[in-house]
Amino acid sequence: MLDCGSSCILERVSPGVALKQPVVYLGQTEVDERVANCFSVERQILKRLGHHPRIVRFLGLQGEGILLTEASHGNLQAYLDSHPSTGLGQRLTWCLQVAEAIDYIHSRGVVHSDLRPANLLVHETMPGALDLQLCDFGGSVCQDLGLDGFSLPDGPFYSPVFENESSTLLDIFGMGSLFYTILTGRWPYKTSPGRFAKVDDRLDWEERIVYPNFKAGRFPDVEQLPGGNVILKCWMRQFATARDALAALEEALPVTSSSSIHDGLDNSTKTMGAPDLSDDSRNIQDTAA
Repeated sequence: MLDCGSSCILERVSPGVALKQPVVYLGQTEVDERVANCFSVERQILKRLGHHPRIVRFLGLQGEGILLTEASHGNLQAYLDSHPSTGLGQRLTWCLQVAEAIDYIHSRGVVHSDLRPANLLVHETMPGALDLQLCDFGGSVCQDLGLDGFSLPDGPFYSPVFENESSTLLDIFGMGSLFYTILTGRWPYKTSPGRFAKVDDRLDWEERIVYPNFKAGRFPDVEQLPGGNVILKCWMRQFATARDALAALEEALPVTSSSSIHDGLDNSTKTMGAPDLSDDSRNIQDTAA
Protein backbone atom coordinates (compact mmCIF):
# COMPACT_ATOMS: atom_id res chain seq x y z
CA MET A 1 0.00 0.00 0.00
CA LEU A 2 1.36 3.40 -1.01
CA ASP A 3 -0.95 5.58 1.07
CA CYS A 4 -4.38 5.73 2.65
CA GLY A 5 -6.83 8.39 3.71
CA SER A 6 -10.30 8.78 5.15
CA SER A 7 -11.94 7.86 1.85
CA CYS A 8 -9.38 5.96 -0.21
CA ILE A 9 -6.54 3.47 -0.37
CA LEU A 10 -3.68 3.87 -2.84
CA GLU A 11 -1.89 0.73 -4.00
CA ARG A 12 0.77 -0.05 -6.59
CA VAL A 13 -0.63 -2.45 -9.20
CA SER A 14 2.35 -2.45 -11.56
CA PRO A 15 5.60 -0.47 -11.90
CA GLY A 16 4.69 3.21 -12.18
CA VAL A 17 0.92 2.60 -11.90
CA ALA A 18 -1.17 3.22 -8.78
CA LEU A 19 -4.77 2.22 -8.08
CA LYS A 20 -6.85 4.60 -5.98
CA GLN A 21 -9.75 2.69 -4.45
CA PRO A 22 -12.65 3.82 -2.26
CA VAL A 23 -12.65 2.55 1.30
CA VAL A 24 -15.52 0.52 2.71
CA TYR A 25 -16.05 1.54 6.31
CA LEU A 26 -16.13 -1.03 9.09
CA GLY A 27 -19.59 -2.54 9.42
CA GLN A 28 -20.63 -1.59 5.89
CA THR A 29 -20.83 -3.79 2.81
CA GLU A 30 -20.61 -1.07 0.18
CA VAL A 31 -18.95 2.26 -0.42
CA ASP A 32 -20.36 5.19 1.57
CA GLU A 33 -22.49 7.60 -0.50
CA ARG A 34 -20.16 10.52 0.19
CA VAL A 35 -17.10 8.52 -0.84
CA ALA A 36 -18.87 7.26 -3.96
CA ASN A 37 -19.66 10.85 -4.94
CA CYS A 38 -16.02 11.87 -4.49
CA PHE A 39 -14.85 9.09 -6.79
CA SER A 40 -17.50 9.94 -9.37
CA VAL A 41 -16.45 13.60 -9.28
CA GLU A 42 -12.76 12.72 -9.57
CA ARG A 43 -13.26 10.37 -12.52
CA GLN A 44 -15.21 12.94 -14.50
CA ILE A 45 -12.88 15.82 -13.71
CA LEU A 46 -9.75 13.85 -14.60
CA LYS A 47 -11.34 13.02 -17.95
CA ARG A 48 -12.20 16.69 -18.49
CA LEU A 49 -8.67 17.85 -17.64
CA GLY A 50 -6.99 15.30 -19.92
CA HIS A 51 -3.22 15.10 -20.20
CA HIS A 52 -1.28 18.06 -18.82
CA PRO A 53 2.23 18.16 -17.31
CA ARG A 54 0.92 19.71 -14.07
CA ILE A 55 -1.90 17.21 -13.53
CA VAL A 56 -1.55 13.62 -12.32
CA ARG A 57 -1.91 11.29 -15.30
CA PHE A 58 -5.25 9.48 -15.45
CA LEU A 59 -4.78 6.00 -16.91
CA GLY A 60 -8.31 4.62 -16.73
CA LEU A 61 -10.62 2.72 -14.41
CA GLN A 62 -10.38 -0.59 -12.60
CA GLY A 63 -13.53 -1.68 -10.83
CA GLU A 64 -14.62 1.18 -8.59
CA GLY A 65 -11.07 2.54 -8.54
CA ILE A 66 -9.01 4.98 -10.59
CA LEU A 67 -5.68 4.12 -12.23
CA LEU A 68 -3.06 6.87 -12.01
CA THR A 69 0.62 7.31 -12.74
CA GLU A 70 2.56 6.72 -9.53
CA ALA A 71 4.66 9.69 -8.43
CA SER A 72 8.33 8.78 -8.07
CA HIS A 73 8.86 10.87 -4.92
CA GLY A 74 5.48 10.84 -3.18
CA ASN A 75 3.57 13.95 -2.19
CA LEU A 76 4.98 17.42 -1.64
CA GLN A 77 4.23 17.58 2.08
CA ALA A 78 6.18 14.40 2.79
CA TYR A 79 9.00 15.52 0.50
CA LEU A 80 9.39 18.91 2.18
CA ASP A 81 9.35 17.28 5.61
CA SER A 82 12.09 14.82 4.67
CA HIS A 83 14.19 17.17 2.50
CA PRO A 84 14.46 20.45 4.46
CA SER A 85 17.60 21.51 2.56
CA THR A 86 15.86 21.52 -0.83
CA GLY A 87 17.44 24.30 -2.89
CA LEU A 88 15.93 27.66 -3.72
CA GLY A 89 15.91 26.91 -7.44
CA GLN A 90 13.77 23.84 -6.92
CA ARG A 91 11.40 25.71 -4.62
CA LEU A 92 10.93 28.52 -7.14
CA THR A 93 10.26 25.94 -9.83
CA TRP A 94 7.57 24.41 -7.71
CA CYS A 95 5.90 27.75 -6.97
CA LEU A 96 5.56 28.45 -10.66
CA GLN A 97 4.31 24.93 -11.31
CA VAL A 98 1.62 25.29 -8.65
CA ALA A 99 0.42 28.46 -10.37
CA GLU A 100 0.53 26.73 -13.76
CA ALA A 101 -1.58 23.85 -12.45
CA ILE A 102 -4.23 26.08 -10.91
CA ASP A 103 -4.36 28.35 -13.94
CA TYR A 104 -4.92 25.30 -16.13
CA ILE A 105 -7.72 23.70 -14.10
CA HIS A 106 -9.52 27.05 -13.83
CA SER A 107 -9.30 27.42 -17.61
CA ARG A 108 -11.15 24.08 -17.80
CA GLY A 109 -13.86 25.24 -15.42
CA VAL A 110 -12.60 23.26 -12.41
CA VAL A 111 -12.11 24.54 -8.85
CA HIS A 112 -9.89 22.19 -6.86
CA SER A 113 -11.25 23.26 -3.44
CA ASP A 114 -8.74 21.25 -1.39
CA LEU A 115 -5.34 22.73 -2.12
CA ARG A 116 -2.59 21.63 0.29
CA PRO A 117 0.91 20.19 -0.07
CA ALA A 118 -0.31 16.60 0.32
CA ASN A 119 -2.39 17.03 -2.85
CA LEU A 120 0.63 17.82 -4.99
CA LEU A 121 2.83 14.99 -6.20
CA VAL A 122 6.60 15.14 -6.75
CA HIS A 123 7.57 13.25 -9.87
CA GLU A 124 10.89 12.87 -11.67
CA THR A 125 9.85 13.65 -15.24
CA MET A 126 13.42 13.46 -16.53
CA PRO A 127 16.75 12.70 -14.84
CA GLY A 128 17.27 15.30 -12.11
CA ALA A 129 14.00 17.18 -12.75
CA LEU A 130 11.49 16.94 -9.92
CA ASP A 131 8.19 18.42 -11.04
CA LEU A 132 4.81 18.88 -9.40
CA GLN A 133 1.51 17.36 -10.44
CA LEU A 134 -1.80 18.35 -8.88
CA CYS A 135 -3.92 15.43 -7.69
CA ASP A 136 -6.97 14.45 -5.60
CA PHE A 137 -9.95 16.01 -7.38
CA GLY A 138 -12.58 14.15 -5.36
CA GLY A 139 -13.57 17.31 -3.51
CA SER A 140 -13.52 19.55 -6.56
CA VAL A 141 -16.25 21.57 -8.23
CA CYS A 142 -17.13 21.86 -11.92
CA GLN A 143 -20.30 23.82 -12.59
CA ASP A 144 -20.25 22.95 -16.29
CA LEU A 145 -20.60 19.26 -15.42
CA GLY A 146 -22.81 19.79 -12.37
CA LEU A 147 -20.17 18.28 -10.07
CA ASP A 148 -19.50 19.12 -6.43
CA GLY A 149 -17.26 17.07 -4.15
CA PHE A 150 -18.32 19.17 -1.14
CA SER A 151 -14.83 19.75 0.20
CA LEU A 152 -12.88 22.67 1.64
CA PRO A 153 -9.16 22.95 2.42
CA ASP A 154 -7.59 22.49 5.83
CA GLY A 155 -6.21 25.16 8.12
CA PRO A 156 -3.91 27.75 6.56
CA PHE A 157 -5.07 26.91 3.02
CA TYR A 158 -8.54 28.22 3.82
CA SER A 159 -9.92 31.43 5.33
CA PRO A 160 -13.29 32.07 7.03
CA VAL A 161 -13.81 35.03 4.70
CA PHE A 162 -14.98 32.52 2.08
CA GLU A 163 -17.88 31.41 4.31
CA ASN A 164 -17.67 27.75 3.31
CA GLU A 165 -18.05 28.56 -0.38
CA SER A 166 -15.80 26.95 -2.98
CA SER A 167 -14.56 29.35 -5.68
CA THR A 168 -11.60 30.20 -7.87
CA LEU A 169 -10.67 32.90 -5.33
CA LEU A 170 -10.48 30.21 -2.65
CA ASP A 171 -8.01 28.29 -4.82
CA ILE A 172 -5.96 31.45 -5.36
CA PHE A 173 -5.91 32.09 -1.61
CA GLY A 174 -4.69 28.53 -1.05
CA MET A 175 -2.10 29.04 -3.74
CA GLY A 176 -0.57 31.84 -1.67
CA SER A 177 -0.30 29.51 1.32
CA LEU A 178 1.25 26.85 -0.89
CA PHE A 179 3.89 29.33 -2.09
CA TYR A 180 4.65 30.22 1.53
CA THR A 181 4.91 26.57 2.56
CA ILE A 182 7.15 25.68 -0.36
CA LEU A 183 9.52 28.57 0.29
CA THR A 184 9.72 28.27 4.09
CA GLY A 185 9.12 24.56 4.63
CA ARG A 186 6.25 25.15 7.05
CA TRP A 187 2.63 26.17 7.02
CA PRO A 188 1.62 29.81 7.57
CA TYR A 189 1.49 30.69 11.29
CA LYS A 190 3.32 27.50 12.24
CA THR A 191 6.71 27.90 13.91
CA SER A 192 8.04 24.45 13.02
CA PRO A 193 8.00 22.27 9.91
CA GLY A 194 6.00 19.10 9.52
CA ARG A 195 2.46 18.10 10.29
CA PHE A 196 0.74 17.81 13.63
CA ALA A 197 0.96 14.41 15.29
CA LYS A 198 -2.66 14.61 16.46
CA VAL A 199 -5.70 15.82 14.54
CA ASP A 200 -7.11 17.49 17.66
CA ASP A 201 -3.92 19.56 18.02
CA ARG A 202 -4.22 20.73 14.42
CA LEU A 203 -7.90 21.62 14.79
CA ASP A 204 -7.20 23.58 17.97
CA TRP A 205 -4.37 25.46 16.25
CA GLU A 206 -6.62 26.29 13.30
CA GLU A 207 -9.42 27.66 15.49
CA ARG A 208 -7.12 29.48 17.90
CA ILE A 209 -4.45 30.87 15.57
CA VAL A 210 -5.08 30.47 11.86
CA TYR A 211 -8.70 31.44 11.27
CA PRO A 212 -8.80 34.49 13.58
CA ASN A 213 -5.67 35.93 11.97
CA PHE A 214 -6.73 35.33 8.39
CA LYS A 215 -10.21 36.71 9.09
CA ALA A 216 -8.70 39.85 10.65
CA GLY A 217 -6.26 40.32 7.76
CA ARG A 218 -3.16 39.63 9.87
CA PHE A 219 -0.81 37.72 7.58
CA PRO A 220 2.62 36.13 8.05
CA ASP A 221 5.60 38.27 7.07
CA VAL A 222 6.56 37.60 3.45
CA GLU A 223 8.85 40.58 2.85
CA GLN A 224 12.00 38.44 2.74
CA LEU A 225 10.55 35.79 0.43
CA PRO A 226 10.96 35.77 -3.37
CA GLY A 227 7.57 36.73 -4.75
CA GLY A 228 6.39 37.72 -1.28
CA ASN A 229 4.17 40.45 -2.66
CA VAL A 230 2.43 37.86 -4.84
CA ILE A 231 1.76 35.68 -1.80
CA LEU A 232 0.26 38.64 0.05
CA LYS A 233 -1.97 39.54 -2.88
CA CYS A 234 -3.23 35.94 -3.04
CA TRP A 235 -4.18 36.13 0.63
CA MET A 236 -5.76 39.56 0.24
CA ARG A 237 -7.84 38.41 -2.76
CA GLN A 238 -6.28 41.00 -5.06
CA PHE A 239 -5.95 38.66 -8.06
CA ALA A 240 -9.07 38.18 -10.15
CA THR A 241 -7.72 35.02 -11.78
CA ALA A 242 -5.01 32.43 -11.30
CA ARG A 243 -3.54 33.59 -14.59
CA ASP A 244 -3.06 37.06 -13.11
CA ALA A 245 -1.25 35.50 -10.14
CA LEU A 246 0.92 33.39 -12.43
CA ALA A 247 1.87 36.44 -14.51
CA ALA A 248 2.73 38.41 -11.36
CA LEU A 249 4.84 35.54 -10.04
CA GLU A 250 6.72 35.23 -13.33
CA GLU A 251 7.42 38.96 -13.21
CA ALA A 252 8.54 38.85 -9.57
CA LEU A 253 10.96 35.94 -9.98
CA PRO A 254 14.32 36.18 -11.79
CA VAL A 255 13.09 33.91 -14.61
CA THR A 256 9.94 33.64 -16.67
CA SER A 257 9.11 29.93 -16.68
CA SER A 258 9.49 26.87 -14.52
CA SER A 259 11.60 25.20 -17.20
CA SER A 260 14.09 28.08 -17.25
CA ILE A 261 14.47 27.80 -13.49
CA HIS A 262 15.43 24.17 -14.00
CA ASP A 263 18.18 25.32 -16.35
CA GLY A 264 19.32 28.48 -14.60
CA LEU A 265 19.64 27.77 -10.87
CA ASP A 266 21.71 25.27 -8.92
CA ASN A 267 19.11 23.37 -6.90
CA SER A 268 21.67 21.50 -4.86
CA THR A 269 23.52 24.45 -3.34
CA LYS A 270 21.12 27.39 -3.04
CA THR A 271 18.78 26.98 -0.09
CA MET A 272 15.88 29.00 1.20
CA GLY A 273 15.28 29.44 4.90
CA ALA A 274 12.23 30.77 6.68
CA PRO A 275 12.13 34.51 7.42
CA ASP A 276 12.58 35.75 10.96
CA LEU A 277 9.07 36.54 12.19
CA SER A 278 9.88 37.08 15.83
CA ASP A 279 9.52 40.88 15.76
CA ASP A 280 6.69 41.17 13.25
CA SER A 281 3.61 42.63 14.92
CA ARG A 282 1.44 41.46 12.05
CA ASN A 283 1.93 37.84 13.07
CA ILE A 284 0.63 35.77 15.92
CA GLN A 285 2.62 32.55 15.87
CA ASP A 286 1.71 29.22 17.40
CA THR A 287 4.34 28.87 20.08
CA ALA A 288 3.18 25.36 20.88
CA ALA A 289 3.56 24.03 17.35
